[in-house]
Amino acid sequence: MKEVRCAIYTRKSTEEGLDKEFNTLEAQREAGENYVLSQKHQGWKIIPEHYDDGGFSGGNMNRPALECLLEDINAGKVDMIVVYKIDRLTRSLTDFSKMIEILEKNNCSFVSVTQNFNTADSMGRLMLNILLSFAQFEREVSGKRIRDKVAASKKKGMWMGGAVPTGYIAINKKLKIKPEEGEMIRFMFESYLKHKSITAVCKLVKDKYGIEYRREMIKRLLKNPVYLGKVKHKNELYDGQHPAIID
Repeated sequence: MKEVRCAIYTRKSTEEGLDKEFNTLEAQREAGENYVLSQKHQGWKIIPEHYDDGGFSGGNMNRPALECLLEDINAGKVDMIVVYKIDRLTRSLTDFSKMIEILEKNNCSFVSVTQNFNTADSMGRLMLNILLSFAQFEREVSGKRIRDKVAASKKKGMWMGGAVPTGYIAINKKLKIKPEEGEMIRFMFESYLKHKSITAVCKLVKDKYGIEYRREMIKRLLKNPVYLGKVKHKNELYDGQHPAIID
């Protein structure tokens, strides 16, 4: 009987809960191990290497454990990939096509523990394409929902996080003016109105506050509508919920 070397691959999109004594990656691996043991009569054997990606999206292939797994497949060390669900391996049809090419080139297949199919036969590949189509559809719908939520929030003037603009401090997810920095921002605008020169503003800020800014940084600050109390979304400006630093 030919030995089938099985690699168990696990993935979780976020790092939340990975510090628990028994986390979701371990649960996925245990399910995979039990499945391989149930196929022992067909010569299936678990490879001892662990291929675990904690905190990595299934929307791309930039995952260290997956890259290691694909290297081992190309090296002829793996005959079967075992995953808990197909979306643990990938959520992208494009990436799936790339993986299938690698698998077929190396006579390797994969099986989903909870979805009762594997790519060793044509029906399994058909079912896989159908499931991946739905997975990609779900990802695209979720992405649109998130973009719509961001757009709606910005229209209400909400600050949506990210780097806190110079001159402000974030308190309970809202921007408040930081007095010392707010004064410096006002000084930058007043100096530019007076001298009409970004180079002059750089020198004046360094002389007065001892802080050295590059011209590009000053230019970005002077163009940022957040200091008017506005929130920008694409090409539109909305009244923000934060206080303005300049009029």
